[in-house]
Amino acid sequence: MNVQPRMPGAMPWDDLKGRLDQNGPFNAMRGTPYYRDAVYDQFSAAEYARRYALLRAKMRDEKLDAVVVPGGPSHWSFGGGMTWLTGHWEWHALCCYVLVPLEGDPTMIYSMGGTHCEAVRRVVSGALSDVRNSRGGKYAQVMVERLRELKLERGRIGFLEVDPRHLDYLPVNQYETFRKELPDAQFVFTHGWMHELLSIHSAEELDCVRVAGKLCQDAMEAMVARAKPGATEIHLRAAAGAAILEGGGDIDFLIIGSTPMDDPALVFGNPRPSNRMLKKGDIINMELAAGYRGYTAQIGSPITVGPPNEMVRKFWSEITLPGYLRMAKEIKPGNSLETIREAGKFFRDNGVQSRPIHAHGIDIITDGPHVFCEHVEAEHFEKVFKPGMVFMAEPNPISADGQFGIFLGHTFIVTETGHEVVDKFPLEIAVAG
Repeated sequence: MNVQPRMPGAMPWDDLKGRLDQNGPFNAMRGTPYYRDAVYDQFSAAEYARRYALLRAKMRDEKLDAVVVPGGPSHWSFGGGMTWLTGHWEWHALCCYVLVPLEGDPTMIYSMGGTHCEAVRRVVSGALSDVRNSRGGKYAQVMVERLRELKLERGRIGFLEVDPRHLDYLPVNQYETFRKELPDAQFVFTHGWMHELLSIHSAEELDCVRVAGKLCQDAMEAMVARAKPGATEIHLRAAAGAAILEGGGDIDFLIIGSTPMDDPALVFGNPRPSNRMLKKGDIINMELAAGYRGYTAQIGSPITVGPPNEMVRKFWSEITLPGYLRMAKEIKPGNSLETIREAGKFFRDNGVQSRPIHAHGIDIITDGPHVFCEHVEAEHFEKVFKPGMVFMAEPNPISADGQFGIFLGHTFIVTETGHEVVDKFPLEIAVAG
């Protein structure tokens, strides 16, 4: 984008190239020839302009002069607003930050310096030009310096959540630095901005969701191929993860568990896949989530090692699949989320139960609205399906005795006329082994 500003301590390349064994010059490097041949997919300039315009419109509404937008590697963040505004996904730190002024260029504060920071500058070059390293975790100090450059020492500064699901904000040490260094500034903790801004996805964002859906399908197919007697749940996890990484994606979560069909004790996949060895006659339950450029899709569908027994076949054909299809047909523009909850009554009406949750939205990762057996949780802007929403239908019926269940889930894009499923994995029990 713009010419990168020369930061304090950064040397011209001709001076730096002979001093790479010195910590200070190395960590402050900028404008080197490193990674010049690296190739990264980029969103268009118009897409990034749209995102910053949406964020700044919220800032004007709340009379904020600047906002601090974090994003970390946790499931409930998956890069969050930082990824949305830059294209970078963080894994070295609790989170990284983007400082966005109402007027002026945004600045990203990345966890590390040196060659790591130079690589990230290449990744985010389509979004912004000013990337500064945290100088060993001094994120707030770096942002304070930038706010002073912008003459916002007395400004009204907003903080977005690091983890919006659990309502976690920036760490106390960073906040205390802001308070100490900017005693005349006003600090405001915002709530739910990123989810609202991501509730309806753009065309470029939906293309990424579709790729994530294909990665989910690839992961499922890899698991079916690996699911043989003697393999372990860990091996299935490795197969699924490798397929996602091979396709250029990121792993959000891989929940995988197995149990004998003739003596089951599993209603949902194992969040911590184990060394349990697969045997003929097992069934595998899973929920997988793959990410692509910050956007995730999810999937789950049963796999049996050898043919399913009569109990499993009947539970699938009479309970799991018809219950899922009842929910899927309600995913269309103008329909209330309540229709999904009503569809979920099918399970109790047919003598079984289920996990409490039937379905949920996806912005970057799992988020509202949430449809539970007992109620719907939704913000005012998401109580009705709208084109561009991404939604995960994931009924998980459970036998009356609580011993056996089948998770079935696919990711949907709400379209102008109905919906689109982002993977092509078949709606049937996959037989492996």
